[in-house]
Order: sequence, then C-alpha cells, then structure tokens
Amino acid sequence: MKGMFAAAVLFTLSACGEPEPKLEGVEPSLRRLTEQQYRNVIADLFGDHIIVAGRFDPILRQDGLIAIGAGNATISASSFDKYEKLAHSIAGQVVNDRNRALFIPCEPAQVHEPDDTCARTFLEPVGRLLFRRPLDQSELSLSVGLANTASQQLGDFYDGLAFGLTSLMVSPNFLFVVDEFEKGKGEEGEAKLTGYAKASRLSFFLWNTTPDTELLDAARSGALSNSNGLEAQIERMMQSPRLRQGVQAFFADMLHLDEFDHLEKDNLIYPAFDPQVIDDARDQLLLTIEHHLLDEDTDYRDLFTTRDTFMSGSLGRVYRTPISEPDLWTAYEFSEGEGRAGIQSLAGFIALHSHPGRSSPTIRGKAVRELLLCQKIPDPPGDVDFSVFNEPSSQQMTARERLDVHNSVPSCAGCHRLTDGIGLSLENYDGAGQFRTRDVGFDIDASGNLDGIDYENQFGLADALSQNPGIPVCLVQNTLAYGLARDPGRDARDWISFLMQKFEESGYRFKPLLRSVAASENFFAVIAPQEERAAKTQVGTLLNSTKGSGS
Repeated sequence: MKGMFAAAVLFTLSACGEPEPKLEGVEPSLRRLTEQQYRNVIADLFGDHIIVAGRFDPILRQDGLIAIGAGNATISASSFDKYEKLAHSIAGQVVNDRNRALFIPCEPAQVHEPDDTCARTFLEPVGRLLFRRPLDQSELSLSVGLANTASQQLGDFYDGLAFGLTSLMVSPNFLFVVDEFEKGKGEEGEAKLTGYAKASRLSFFLWNTTPDTELLDAARSGALSNSNGLEAQIERMMQSPRLRQGVQAFFADMLHLDEFDHLEKDNLIYPAFDPQVIDDARDQLLLTIEHHLLDEDTDYRDLFTTRDTFMSGSLGRVYRTPISEPDLWTAYEFSEGEGRAGIQSLAGFIALHSHPGRSSPTIRGKAVRELLLCQKIPDPPGDVDFSVFNEPSSQQMTARERLDVHNSVPSCAGCHRLTDGIGLSLENYDGAGQFRTRDVGFDIDASGNLDGIDYENQFGLADALSQNPGIPVCLVQNTLAYGLARDPGRDARDWISFLMQKFEESGYRFKPLLRSVAASENFFAVIAPQEERAAKTQVGTLLNSTKGSGS
C-alpha cells in the first residue's frame, strides 16, 4: 500500500495546484497514550524527579507506526491494575512532604482532616492538564469526594489527596487522547474538533506530550479556530525546547528504534558492543537527525550523505576512533577513510538490522526499502526451504555468493532483487556496525543499483538514496500518518502532493513541513460518526468499565 501510494503521489505531484485540497476527514477516534507520552506528561506536570517506575503493555505497530497502533490499543483489567499502582506511586511522590510545596498551592485547615477547598484548588488545574480540557463539575466533585473520603479514613489530608489525584490518572480521559467534536450550525451539521481536541492533536504531534496552559488557554478563547491564532501557537510551539522531544519521538517511531530494547549481539564476536553501546547507538541516530533538521535546518535528503554526527566514548570503541572526552557527547565528522556517509551507515542503523553474530544484507535492504522509502516488502512464502541457504559450506562464501542462491529460487527472487543489492552495498559494516574491507578473506564488492542508479560503493548508495524521489515522499507520508494517528489513505493523495510541492519549495526542510501539516485544516478534519455514540460516549463506556476499582 505505502509503495503504491508513494508512486501515485509522485505521478500526481506535477499536477498539484496552488490551493490546498480539502479533505472530508474521518470519524473521531480514541488513541491510548504511548509509554513515552505518559512519561513526558508526568515530567512536564511534576518534574523529572518524579519516578515513573512501572511496566507498560506494548502498543503493536500498525501500518509501520506505533502512533497508528495506539488507535486500536485497549486496556485490559490486568493492565488497569498496573496503571492504578503506577498512578498511586506518582501521586504519593507529588504530595509527600518533600514535594507538596512545589505542586499544592494551599494548605489544609487541619492536616488530619479533609479540606474541600484546598483539594479543589489543587485538583482542578492539575485535572485540566491531565484531561487536556477543563474538568466538568461532576468529574471534579468525584475526584474531590474521593480525596475527602480517603482523608477521613486515613486521617491525613495529603494521603487522601493522593487518592484524588490517582483517580484522575486512571481515568480514560487521561489514558486516551480523545477526538472530542461538536456539530456546526446549519442543515449539514458539519462536525469539527473542539478547540481542546485541536490543542491535543497539535501538542502530541509537535511535542509528544500534553498541551501546556497557554495552548489550553488558546483553545478556550477560540484562538485555534482562526488561522492567525493557530499559526501564532504553532510558531510558539516550534520555538519551544519541547519540539526536540517531539521530533525525536517521530523519528524513533518511523525508524522503529524501539527495537533497540530487544537488540542483542554475540559478545564473543563483538566484544565492543556492550549495553552502553546499544543506548548510545540509538541516541547517536536521533542526535544526528535532530542536529541536521532542527539546529542546521537543512535539506532532509542530506541526512543520507552527511558525515557529521556525534560520538561518545563507548561508540568510539565500535568506530575504532579515539575520543578525547569519553564521558561526553562530542561533535564528530567522519573522514573519507572511515567509510561512512549518511545515517544508514551509522552503527545503530546497521546493528539494528543485522543478526546477533553476523551481518544481513537482506534485512538491511528491507529496512531501507520499508523505513526510508515506504516500500513494503512481502514476507517470505510459507513453503520456502531455508536449508538451501544454510548449508555448512555457505559459511565460507561471501555474502554476495550466498545471496545468489536467492535468485535461483523463483518464489524468492522477486523480493530479494529489491533488498539484497542495497544490503550488499552496506557489507562494509559487520553485524555490530564496525567498518571492514574484507569478508571471509575476500575484498568486499559493495557496488549496486538503486532504482536505476548504478554505483560502486557505500558512498554511491548514499548519493543514490539522497536523489531517490521516494525519500521525501516517504517522509511526508509518515509525518501525516504519525500526526493523524492513522494511515492518511488514498483520499489524501492530493493533499500529500500539495505538501510535497511545499516541501520541495522549502528546500526539503523538515520544520516548514511540520508547520504546513499543523496549520492545515485537513489536519483537524473530522466527520460525524454514523453511529449515535460518538467519541465522548466511548469514553463514558470506558469509565463505566473501570468503576469499582481501588480508586
């Protein structure tokens, strides 16, 4: 789907006119907070010193993105228990005697008794930030009531207040981002997102966290409903330090960097690749992308040819380069002799797409096709005899010789022609991403062809990637899918073509692309659900399902 869609966008790009095409939108939805979003919200509201010590059930990728999978993620009874324990742990830290003065703007009349006024004074503004909208009176009264009941039973105002805060943090109104909408005036009754829903969509897209007070104030005033007010908030958000965590979250999702959590290497074969290297290899990818696209604000396509990166002490051992300050990240430029150009040559990308004890041209080529070009490679047929590729003698063959076997099997040849050539051009890096020139005693042949462009080595592949028209189309498509938390679909083809034209006019710079998406009416377009129950009713159903919990 993605590959065909990208090709269609390229076909129609030249016909894209000046006016932005208008999309009808889709029905409002619910999507579960990701683990990183949950952690970001807690840090933003209460500070980095509040410990979020809990395990989260994973969200399964859909159409390549966790952001899309979040729309289908649910919370089971056992998961709810985890959320409840985690919330109570966080609430306990917020109200303890070391932190309460930081967050609670009042003191109870009697510390051993309930105090409705003080509880309300704390829970109302915190609830607004957690729910991403003002609490209605029933929600606020419920939370205050729980706090007061617990205070009476426990004989301590602050211990009771922790229960009131916990009740907010286990509510689906917090755990799920809700596309709340309202119907417009007139016969059509056109649906539109509320100002608060727009604020949430903007904030999770650009910052990967909850809206701040200023953005919620703009939602309340109606400023997000006019282009000037919306653009003013987008510009403010683009200037915020939180944009960095938002950009990192997007590329971590697009490049599947969560897979570093399960990355393993044979430490007998690759002794330099220790757990610290795994963490630093992931961070190196993100720091390189962030610096290139945010600090330098340069052409996205140059990410695949740049030799500029950042180096840590642990990575210095993998790259076999001396580091003057091993305890710090330092700017670093690869020399030509080090054989690297582009993020696809960094140890993190290479090691992530390799076997534990050796390289894998097929896996690497598949990663380039799927993650960077949005071209889906089919899974192997179920009837393939893998013993053909795993004979003992194959261990003495070069990777190119081993992969020639794939082309002798008709059911394999089609897909492997798409992947293996790219991967063979990355064979100068072993399974841990370390540079090499020979494989099983033979010089490595890294020549290849990418979609009609012939090249001689990994530098040629880097140039071919940067020139491939699918590279920017894939980024635009993923940016939309991430921001909308759904596959944009075929109906968005003209919109993507329009955004591609704007992207090209900006010199393929990522920040203008973010602005174009966030400022578009299409980014907030919804239609009224066919069923009577809308998104808000769905939340009510979820709330009912959690009644009777410990909170």
